[in-house]
Amino acid sequence: MCLGCGARLPKREMLRIVKTTEGEIKTDPTGKLNGRGCYVCGKPECTALLRKKRKLSQSFGCEVPADTYDRISTEINEWLTENGGQNIE
Repeated sequence: MCLGCGARLPKREMLRIVKTTEGEIKTDPTGKLNGRGCYVCGKPECTALLRKKRKLSQSFGCEVPADTYDRISTEINEWLTENGGQNIE
C-alpha cells in the first residue's frame, strides 16, 4: 500500500523506503534490504504528502530530518526516470 495515497498496488510497481537496522533511511529499489520498510507509488502528489504530513516520521517512529525528505524525493524521481515513469497515472 502506498504511504502517500493509500493505493494498493503490487510491490514491484512501487518503490520501497527502508529504515535500516543502523537507523539510516534510504530507498530500496531491490526490496531486499533488512529493516522496516514502506512503499510509495511515485505519483508527485504522494511524494509531496510524505513531507507535508511527515509520513516517514510516523511510519518509522522517529524524527526524519528535512534533508532526508529532500534526498528521498530526488531518489524517487530518479527511480521514476529509470522506469520510464510507469507509475504515474
